[in-house]
Amino acid sequence: MKTIIFAGGDIPDYSFVDTAADFVICADRGVIHAEKLEIIPDIVTGDFDSYTGEVPACGELYRAVPEKDDTDTMLAVKLAIERGATYIRLYGATGGRFDHTFANIQTIIYAHENGCKMSIHDSGNIITVQGKGTEKYEKYKDWYFSVFSLTEKLHIGKMTGVKYPLRDYTLTQSFPLGVSNEIISTAVVTIEKGLALIVRSGR
Repeated sequence: MKTIIFAGGDIPDYSFVDTAADFVICADRGVIHAEKLEIIPDIVTGDFDSYTGEVPACGELYRAVPEKDDTDTMLAVKLAIERGATYIRLYGATGGRFDHTFANIQTIIYAHENGCKMSIHDSGNIITVQGKGTEKYEKYKDWYFSVFSLTEKLHIGKMTGVKYPLRDYTLTQSFPLGVSNEIISTAVVTIEKGLALIVRSGR
């Protein structure tokens, strides 16, 4: 099941937002984006400390107290996984406060650990994680392709279809060797051990 989650960060341009989904969840101020896109969310959740207006029409409303362990976005992701989400696109999750952006990257890891593929999208970036196994990444014209180790060590069996291929190579958490690669055709990444942060970025 494909799910869209709108977090509360700014989205200056909605042209890149893919609204096709089986389920839509808004986290707190994320309701603003649904309103602008004329989408009625299936669920709205959060403590509403950053949104003081009237909550718009939605399928279900889950209010949380501000004193909680989960971020509003994490609450939305947990609800999505409970409802059977297998893939989540997260919008409004970058820019502004860096601690929020980093927390959202950690939330992608949580989704991965709970069997759900998740990616953050903004106008110039697509961010996801990859664990053990092989994944393919399509080429976007003039975009960079970066691979970082989220674990102490990331053993890449092979990475092909890129300007700087790798084979039987270990990336470490403390050195950004995998930044600013480029996809030549279709990138194929095989990870033997560890967890990778995959970032595709427009120039």
